[in-house]
Amino acid sequence: MIIATKAIIKPLSFPILNAIVKVMKNNPSYKLMIGGHTDDVGEDGMNMTLSQDRSSSVANYLITHGVDPMRVTETGYGETVPVDTNKSEKGRTRNRRVEFKVEFLQ
Repeated sequence: MIIATKAIIKPLSFPILNAIVKVMKNNPSYKLMIGGHTDDVGEDGMNMTLSQDRSSSVANYLITHGVDPMRVTETGYGETVPVDTNKSEKGRTRNRRVEFKVEFLQ
């Protein structure tokens, strides 16, 4: 899980993203689905846009580091898929994230 503030990738996430680049390059049958998420602070539409921007930022990082764009999809989920409560700062922080799912191409 990558923690994102706004749609800017924090430097602490670079090692994780670089490892993902390596895995994707070494496994041409993998397709990566990137999902951006937010907490419930702000308007729904703004959060949907922000979550899409988060997933796009990560996708662009991977693509500019050599991952084939045909093997990367990105989706913004806004505040619709929380992993924690939005009633505490800790929970809201956990809900502001980018997640990855791998699909195996045939």
